[in-house]
Amino acid sequence: MRRLLSKYKRLIFIIATLLALGATLWETNRFLQEFKAEERSKMEILASAYQKFNEGGLNDEYTLPGEIINSNKTIPIIIINQDSVVTGSRYLKIKDTLELLKKAKSFATQNKPIRFSSDKDVYQDLYYGNSSLLSKLTYYPLILVGIFLLFISIIYLYYRTGKVSDENRLWSGIAKETAHQIGTPLSSLLGWIEILKTQQNIDIPVEELEKDVQRLNVISQRFSKIGSRPTLNENNIADITRKTLHYIKDRTSKLIEFKTDFPNEVMALANPQLYSWVIENLIKNAIDAMEGKGLITLSISEDHKHVFIDVSDTGKGIASSKYKEVFKAGYTTKKRGWGLGLSLAKRIIEQYHKGRIFVKSSKIDGGTTFRIVLNKPQR
Repeated sequence: MRRLLSKYKRLIFIIATLLALGATLWETNRFLQEFKAEERSKMEILASAYQKFNEGGLNDEYTLPGEIINSNKTIPIIIINQDSVVTGSRYLKIKDTLELLKKAKSFATQNKPIRFSSDKDVYQDLYYGNSSLLSKLTYYPLILVGIFLLFISIIYLYYRTGKVSDENRLWSGIAKETAHQIGTPLSSLLGWIEILKTQQNIDIPVEELEKDVQRLNVISQRFSKIGSRPTLNENNIADITRKTLHYIKDRTSKLIEFKTDFPNEVMALANPQLYSWVIENLIKNAIDAMEGKGLITLSISEDHKHVFIDVSDTGKGIASSKYKEVFKAGYTTKKRGWGLGLSLAKRIIEQYHKGRIFVKSSKIDGGTTFRIVLNKPQR
């Protein structure tokens, strides 16, 4: 469900971003069209001024038309008569007639020429280009899109770098966790070997040796499943939880008390090796939170669709602002910790088991309860 919500959030963000870009480009284009229309209006007035100027006699007053003509200092124009002869140009450095005619054709692709005349047979066409300001504004949408794409690229690289960094920490942590996991039964086996070397005529602790060898086999199976999709079968979660607890309890300080509250049988879809790994990580996390002394309670309940496993401790607690952060790879409050246990637990439960794991409740110096939610087999 969370992955689906995360997917929808990304989709909503992409759609909102595209809508924002589209609205900006549309508004920019509307502004350019209004600016272009305003320039054409000026050119129509200019064409009228030229016509008045041409119609006037020698004694007429030319002050107003002349001022209108001289007021144009930004828009390049070329005037061509009915015989295709250039009769005037302004705001252009070109002097050659042929070049002016070519330029007039270029202007015609930008703006429709304005025709003015004093009679039916004599007329002139006013060709005009875009002002320097309008030409610059024409490229503004492209610049805007470029800046937008650059901004999106920076955001993508930022999150991509963060994701790669998290993955690197995760794989580094897995390597260290492998050594840590193997270290416990291996140390135990080495201890039994030393006892066998120094003492004679003693009963060989076959059962304890077998437990540690089985432990090494379980660890091997766990890590072989990382990166592949494990098979989920109907399993007795209560039995797996109890066996996992017993193994840890026998190898934990007597200052740690354990309490269980669940029936003998509770069925759920799970992979035994990976699920027991999650329980181990939660119990070890609880032991660290209590600094080696306190009470750990494991309880299991169920409804018609889900199984709920709660692991509670009497440790130092977690601030509410850290409820989600504790599951991130690399997060730890221990001086020598790797911050991998809860991150692996989250990945195993949510990605492999399609369940949930979260901080159900916590109180500073009052303990914490983690909850696992697994799916029950459909009948």
